[in-house]
Amino acid sequence: MHGNTDAPLRVGLVGVTGYTGMELTRLLAGHPDMRLTVATSRGEAGKRLGDIYPFLNKVQGAEARLIEPDPDAVADACDLAFLAVPHTAATEMAAALLERGRKVVDLSADFRLKDAATYERWYKTEHKRPDLLPEAVYGLPELYGPAIAEARLTANPGCYPTSVILGLTAALRAGVIETDGLVIDSKSGTTGAGRSASVPSLFCEVQDTFRAYGVGSHRHTPEIEQELTSLAREHDPAVPALTVSFTPHLTPMNRGILSTIYAKLRAPLTQAKAQEIYEDAWKESRWVRVLPAGRLPETRFVRGTMFCDMAVIVDERVGRLIVVSVIDNLCRGASGQALANANLMSGLPVTRGLELCPLVP
Repeated sequence: MHGNTDAPLRVGLVGVTGYTGMELTRLLAGHPDMRLTVATSRGEAGKRLGDIYPFLNKVQGAEARLIEPDPDAVADACDLAFLAVPHTAATEMAAALLERGRKVVDLSADFRLKDAATYERWYKTEHKRPDLLPEAVYGLPELYGPAIAEARLTANPGCYPTSVILGLTAALRAGVIETDGLVIDSKSGTTGAGRSASVPSLFCEVQDTFRAYGVGSHRHTPEIEQELTSLAREHDPAVPALTVSFTPHLTPMNRGILSTIYAKLRAPLTQAKAQEIYEDAWKESRWVRVLPAGRLPETRFVRGTMFCDMAVIVDERVGRLIVVSVIDNLCRGASGQALANANLMSGLPVTRGLELCPLVP
């Protein structure tokens, strides 16, 4: 357990040049107990990290040289590795690092789904290491903290699922909503599409417009359904597997996610009772903030932080519960959450290095 030692934990970052890699370097630069000792990039190998990201100059990590993503070299230089690469690219690297005795936090989708057939159906590719799926822990600290602390392999949640799962946790555990007919309407900033050049993500294609995508087919859908089913079965073990209607949208902003979730009430529920259920559920949480009745969350107030702000509203006219949940997609929805998981896996407080987590202007 690293929490009992004085030496900084050596961490590696496989895939440093994407937005999640960039965010992780920002967070690791200020971490008191971790040091970024190795970072990889196929296209930028040999360069200083500070030359890629000038904001790191004169802070720790800037002098690190990027290398090719070789498992032996990464394992030799770190105790724990973050994999910030696309799905399929992470599978073999994760397996190779685990075989070399290293712990892994995977930010891709490769180990989030417990069923390999479901993964293959939604991601249109064979899962190359289904043998690792049973031990991979879903990395949502509020739900799986103790298991994450014992894990060798943590599957960092998707950004949309983080906002949705946290938003519905209280209602599903309390059993106040129906488990069928869930409708999830989510909006994300363009960093959620990744950093690779593509026409749909160009400034002129995104600015001054607003569009839906992946309607009924977005790959985060089975992840949301898997975790919501687990929550619903805490209240009623006989509940069938949940299905949801999930529609993501692209908004002309850099970062942030706002999810509006609609659920049918099982029985009449007052606004005051709904507020009480949500506030009681999250009163001990460091990062989930339930807003007072009558207030609605905004993405600008969680930018660059680990907070998930949410509001719960009862629409008595139609017997519906509405939850509005906001997170920062890069920090809470990816890199910050990965760092929280690494903290737990290393015997550190989950908030270590994230206590202030300064706002990004």
